[in-house]
Amino acid sequence: MSLEADQNSEFQNIIEGVLTKKCLIKISDLRSQDQLRNKGYGDNVDNNFFLEPYEALYLIYLNKLVITNGNVVDFSSLLKHVLKYDKEIVTKFLVYRDLRTRGYVVKEGFGFGADFRVYERGGYEKKRAKYVVFCINEGINVKVGELSKIVREIEIMGKNAIAAVVERRGEVIYYKLTNMKFNENRKQETNFTLNERK
Repeated sequence: MSLEADQNSEFQNIIEGVLTKKCLIKISDLRSQDQLRNKGYGDNVDNNFFLEPYEALYLIYLNKLVITNGNVVDFSSLLKHVLKYDKEIVTKFLVYRDLRTRGYVVKEGFGFGADFRVYERGGYEKKRAKYVVFCINEGINVKVGELSKIVREIEIMGKNAIAAVVERRGEVIYYKLTNMKFNENRKQETNFTLNERK
């Protein structure tokens, strides 16, 4: 059985949610909250339980979530609505879906411009997140100096920085980012001598 099919079977009932003005999905049913929380979805905020847009998109994609208010009734209408607030939602969703289908628990990033914190399989709620993931579209320019500083800070925290690059076809490729020191970064002159052939 594929991990996606396994994920699809992990919920006993269809979950009902309400789309909020902040593009979060509020889950009121306590049993649904417990099911979601146990699988690493959503967060409590001010005594309410919310799903992030990419989590909601994934659960709708699996046919496990129904939004009960407004005219957002399916995956494409929710995606179109969220795109008004987050231009990177498609990239985030593709990376989120890929990581979830591989069995990882994925939570909102915690600064550094990171999109996600990723927990090792079986490590959610037992250990801290091992990976910090940056979602990047293929062909986007990234400033190496800024990224290097961020990677250094992430390494100090004992985590691995990962770039999740989404190709034009939607495939996700992961690159581990590490900080590299160049001890001798001086301009060196090279002289070439061209000898004429006789």
